[in-house]
Amino acid sequence: MSEARQNIPSELPKKTAQLRAVDVAVVGGGIVGKACALGLARLGLQTIQIAPDLGSAVPEPHGDQWGQRIYAFSPGTQKLLSYLQLWDALDHRRLQAVRDMKIFGDRGDKQDQLHLSAFEAGVPQLAWIGEANLIEHTLDQASRFQNKLERVNSSVEKLAILSHGVDLHLANGSEVHAKLLIAADGSNSPMRNELGISISEESYSQNAVVANWTCTRAHLETAYQWFLPGGDIVAMLPLPNKQVSMVWSTSTENANHLLTLDQTAWTEAFSNIAQGALVAQLGVLTLHSKVATFPLKKMKADRFIGPAENPQVVLIGDAAHVIHPLAGQGLNLGLRDVASLLQIIGERESFRLLNDQVLLRRYERQRQGDTSALLWVTDKLKKLFSASSATERQLRNWGLGMVNRSHFIKRRLIERALGDINLE
Repeated sequence: MSEARQNIPSELPKKTAQLRAVDVAVVGGGIVGKACALGLARLGLQTIQIAPDLGSAVPEPHGDQWGQRIYAFSPGTQKLLSYLQLWDALDHRRLQAVRDMKIFGDRGDKQDQLHLSAFEAGVPQLAWIGEANLIEHTLDQASRFQNKLERVNSSVEKLAILSHGVDLHLANGSEVHAKLLIAADGSNSPMRNELGISISEESYSQNAVVANWTCTRAHLETAYQWFLPGGDIVAMLPLPNKQVSMVWSTSTENANHLLTLDQTAWTEAFSNIAQGALVAQLGVLTLHSKVATFPLKKMKADRFIGPAENPQVVLIGDAAHVIHPLAGQGLNLGLRDVASLLQIIGERESFRLLNDQVLLRRYERQRQGDTSALLWVTDKLKKLFSASSATERQLRNWGLGMVNRSHFIKRRLIERALGDINLE
């Protein structure tokens, strides 16, 4: 990396007609887009990443304050970050290993729980918990010194699909011709909309409320999740230094109410969760961040490549799918898109172009299956635990206990959650 030029995001003046010809253009500036752009450049492809916020450096997190955007990183994600030579560059003091997961039903019965253990599964950890800023800052640092990657601080104003590639007209006046376009521009993806790719979308009529807390009892490297009567889900994810990150999925009305609580009211709210079980596990919780909220939905693009008749564009991340956070797999699913794309392109036959339809359909088949399965399971779990009839409550809580007693089923669940990827 020391021999590579430093790659500072460029921002050309308007009305400057300058055409760049590249192998791949990545549109989008989030973690998934940045990881994809870096990975493609590491494959030796001349890559350009375009997003309006690339000029704003993501600060390196420091101190005892953890960011609000907290993610669970699966071992599959760890493998991808290692492949990108990022994992060892992360500040591991700001990462928390998860050795156990405990999931509780809504009756309060001790039998209604599922315990997943890394020791029982024969793996070092089930996941890692860390900040979005930690990953993004490290991605930015690596990208600046990748000489096959150019980053442009702008947005796409016009997309033209050609027979062998795409032309992009940018807001800064420049033009880019790419053999392949990667759309990583979020759940409202302008690139997806421009291609006319329809989506299947459903609102959960819920919001997630997120905040970080210090706790008086050790979390024991355990992630906790409570399904509550009425459909709420409260997850507490372990962070370093006796801290936890809360994700509370609840009605929009209650989410707005939670935003108004002071420390005393939060203490009372926690004491009422699962007959006091949350406080029994973690002790007294003290607010250690701002409280934020965002709406919950599921979404899946009908196609992951486009246009239909002459595919030149690949959808990844939230542009392709959005999932409920109860399984903690949203970011991991997007990074599995990246891993699949890098593998397919990296192992392509020498006679195939980057935008060869065979390659793009390989990606679509692979990712559609994985995405559909995870979306289906997560959606059914969400709706099962939102059902209010006595029979449904009894069945779902009995199911948790039944799965907990089956080592075979638990091992299969853990294998699925680990999110293995194939990268050499």
